[in-house]
Amino acid sequence: MAKQGQRIQDLIGLVHQLYALDLAEDWDNVGLQVGEPGAQLERVMVSLDPGLSAVQAARDAGAQALVTHHPLLFRPIKRITPEDAVGQVIWTAMRADVAIISAHTNLDCAVDGLNSWLAARLGVQQNTPLQPVDGNYLKLVVFVPDGHEQGVAEALFASGAGQIGAYDQCSFRSNGEGTFRPGRGTNPFVGEVGQTEHVDEIRLETIVPKHKLARVLEKMQKVHPYEEIAYDLVPLQNQVPGAGLGRIGRLEQETTLDAFASRVKKALECDHLRLIGAGDRKVRKVALCGGSGAGLLQTAHRQGADVLVTGDVKYHDARHAEELGIAMIDAGHFATEKLMIEQVTEALQMAARRRHWEIIFEAYTGEQDPFRLY
Repeated sequence: MAKQGQRIQDLIGLVHQLYALDLAEDWDNVGLQVGEPGAQLERVMVSLDPGLSAVQAARDAGAQALVTHHPLLFRPIKRITPEDAVGQVIWTAMRADVAIISAHTNLDCAVDGLNSWLAARLGVQQNTPLQPVDGNYLKLVVFVPDGHEQGVAEALFASGAGQIGAYDQCSFRSNGEGTFRPGRGTNPFVGEVGQTEHVDEIRLETIVPKHKLARVLEKMQKVHPYEEIAYDLVPLQNQVPGAGLGRIGRLEQETTLDAFASRVKKALECDHLRLIGAGDRKVRKVALCGGSGAGLLQTAHRQGADVLVTGDVKYHDARHAEELGIAMIDAGHFATEKLMIEQVTEALQMAARRRHWEIIFEAYTGEQDPFRLY
């Protein structure tokens, strides 16, 4: 048993801390797919896909959880039986007490996520997000009687407020004077019913992710000394620093498309590549997106990329690239994403050790690209 009795819900929290939920696309389905959050946790397996072979491998290894990149469930299902593919996976996982947890587009967009790992693997330096993501933040402004602001601030921070990039407990505080007159039937913290009061107050400001707002407000209301709390919520258009879909950066030295393609093929251990563009064209500025990133072609061109590396390129995507004058390298969906298995395993293991969790994390190496050349 894990030393501190970790459970599946602890693993879910850890995954979401590394790869925040608010980075996921609206259409995506990330987080717990199958399983009991309160179940004990001793061993975790990581795979790209939530396939039957991965679930069986997790079961045979004695793992209680399988962390995957691709979600098991995208659409509502009408039944769970071993008669169809998804039902068979669910059936097997539930009978083996293996929870399935997905980190998909939130992993793609994370600062230290799939696309940043792909950029490092391909030697793309000084890279930034190709398509930054909006932070979905609110600014919370609350007025607190002087001397009580630290307790309120600590409650806000503990419930998820005040995080800006790698910095936490971020706030701004200013002094002022608040006025109010308690009405009939009130029980004021300061002052008397019917009399106008002038109170030294602190204007406390911090930032809150929208998906954490309900919890933050709940905690604030529990610790705030006032009976009625005055606070403002201001929508923000801030982007998450360093987070976003894809990456764009530069190679250390200019090269040709064919020479760079050889580097990509070796780095990603591909059987084959598909290229759009002349082999001798010069390449220095590189855009990339693991998985299906052809939809970022226009964005890559607008930012001056010489080439876009991705997977699942369709015929009309290739024609569009020719029209724009940008090269493309289709390395395949599997090859551009399989590196997440090793990287997520390592990231979870390191994060668990920092918490002194005695949990074993294991990479599933049995997956293969479903395509083969003939």
